[in-house]
Amino acid sequence: MYLYRAVDSGGNTIDFFLIKTRDAKAAKRFMKKALAFSYVARPRVITVDKNPTYPVSIQQLKNEKKMPEGTQIRQIKYLNNIVEQDHRFIKRRVLPMLGFKSFDTATAILSEVEAMHMIKKEQIDLRDQSVQSQKKFIHRLFGLVA
Repeated sequence: MYLYRAVDSGGNTIDFFLIKTRDAKAAKRFMKKALAFSYVARPRVITVDKNPTYPVSIQQLKNEKKMPEGTQIRQIKYLNNIVEQDHRFIKRRVLPMLGFKSFDTATAILSEVEAMHMIKKEQIDLRDQSVQSQKKFIHRLFGLVA
């Protein structure tokens, strides 16, 4: 199982995506999903690890006009430290469990952990929002239909 994460330069989680395969189709699907959120500005630079599927999926998104042409990709080791540091709290929870037994269990647990981590990082303050906006936030995080 592979956990894709999008984190902005301030360390705020934009989106996450758990999938069974790590190929160009999955990378493209995740990037399209992360770019779809209205609060996300179009990225100037995208920093990723050395996985060869990223340039392919980014070029496809540019060809489909889903990503601005001027967006640069950086595939330099250690420049994705913001994402790796954000990954740390997930690893701390998963290692004692010796991994996940099923994809469904992983999806449920990681969605909950991500939601709590976003609240902890004060990306969202559920106290100052209406019940409807809280409901939308929870549905978006857990992939539920409203």
